[in-house]
Amino acid sequence: MSATEIVFDIGGVLVDWDPHLAWIEDLGSRGAVAEFIERTDFMARNTRADGGASFADLAAEIADPTDRALFAKYVAQYGRTVPEVIPGTWDLLDRLAAKGHGIHAITNWSAETWPEGVRAHPRLGEVFDTLIVSGVERMLKPGPEIFGLFFDRAGVAARACLFIDNTYENVAGARAAGMDAVHFTTPAALEADLVARGLL
Repeated sequence: MSATEIVFDIGGVLVDWDPHLAWIEDLGSRGAVAEFIERTDFMARNTRADGGASFADLAAEIADPTDRALFAKYVAQYGRTVPEVIPGTWDLLDRLAAKGHGIHAITNWSAETWPEGVRAHPRLGEVFDTLIVSGVERMLKPGPEIFGLFFDRAGVAARACLFIDNTYENVAGARAAGMDAVHFTTPAALEADLVARGLL
């Protein structure tokens, strides 16, 4: 059975995300921000936020008061971290929609920063038939629960779906849940995958 429902990841597939940009104005250089991100264990804390933790609670764990205050500014400055869409992928999304495919998304994204992402890129709030935001649901890819939630909410079978994500672990999780899945690298490579499946 060929897929009829296309399920996108968002960060790194439809929208570029660069957390360094949140603090460039505060710290003055990308190198200084990289040091801040490392010493505050930002990436691990951000994953916890994607799973439902609040940035205020995460900031409160940081001992150094200056770093704690900087970390606490992340939500307010989040819009800076998603300055650009990935145009080629959006073009493919529009072509898929024009072919009549359902367009959905499952994203690991904090419930607090998601509204800022939509403010920066309003189409994110408009284009998906079914949208699962991990921080809202308090469950993360690649766990099976988030895929099961999607199937229930969208009213679709796993075998009817093609999942697209730039993180291989999430692709593997989708396949384990019964979906066809593509590891996203570039829009051109994705286009070739879609054509090979007869979806474009």
